[in-house]
Amino acid sequence: MDIVKLKPATKDYIWGGTKLKGWGKASLSDSIAECWELSFNPDGPSLIASGKDEGRYLKDVATVADVGPVPSGFPFFPVLIKLIDSADNLSVQVHPGDDYALSKEGQYGKTEMWYVIEAEEGAGLYVGFRRKTSAAEVRKAVRDDSIVDLLNFCPAKPGEVYFIPSGTVHAIGKGITLIEIQQNSTLTYRLYDYKRLGKDGKPRQLNLDKALLVMDFEPYRPIIFKRPCIGASKYFQAYAYAANDFCEIAAPKESFASLTFISGEGVFAGMDYHKGDTFFLPCGQKGSLKGSGGFVLTQVRKL
Repeated sequence: MDIVKLKPATKDYIWGGTKLKGWGKASLSDSIAECWELSFNPDGPSLIASGKDEGRYLKDVATVADVGPVPSGFPFFPVLIKLIDSADNLSVQVHPGDDYALSKEGQYGKTEMWYVIEAEEGAGLYVGFRRKTSAAEVRKAVRDDSIVDLLNFCPAKPGEVYFIPSGTVHAIGKGITLIEIQQNSTLTYRLYDYKRLGKDGKPRQLNLDKALLVMDFEPYRPIIFKRPCIGASKYFQAYAYAANDFCEIAAPKESFASLTFISGEGVFAGMDYHKGDTFFLPCGQKGSLKGSGGFVLTQVRKL
């Protein structure tokens, strides 16, 4: 298949904002919480927005040869890429690892990473615990609404990266727009949600007992990557680049590549791009790039 521009599936969770609509993302809702930019996930597959297959789901068009031998070696498409806009705080949550998730839930766990695109004054992210804690202390803190006091608060600044292995308690604070690159899973254990009501008027479901079984109680230790790499696991590798550093982008022989532009505008592979646009490069394909701004490139190769 050819290089294609993608159209995301959009989610209108209760904490979502309006910034992604300002980036040209279409939705029937007043707000958009998440755009699933590159997704083979049945809960929100991305569409092809250019070329002869326009309007079809990428997962139904891309062949094993297009995806590449390394990502095709997984029992599922391994990565999911989202743009997230938090007009309000997200819940405090944790994701299990593969072993627990497969044995108890019949699906894979989740490791993820965040790359901050925009942040309002005072906005921040909660990543792991500030100090060593215990299941009993966490349970009590949830009960008395002090759980965020145990968490490691990180003031958010554009360009910062946070790598979040499975088992790390975390939450995105309000006022942040970021790209999330994650293992392709929707399995989340929510342990605290500020006593909010869902759209149905009922308290949102918590999974505290399960969360306590999978979380890491040790203090968070940041995982630092050497730029341009901003995150790497067996499920994905991500890199941040300036568009004007390139005249051509090529997907490797082992994997597809995806480009999500986080600023600027220009032309890639003969198609206009603007802030927030995502492209899928089939394995081995290459396209010319002329423009400004920056982008995040994601692929799946053997470490």
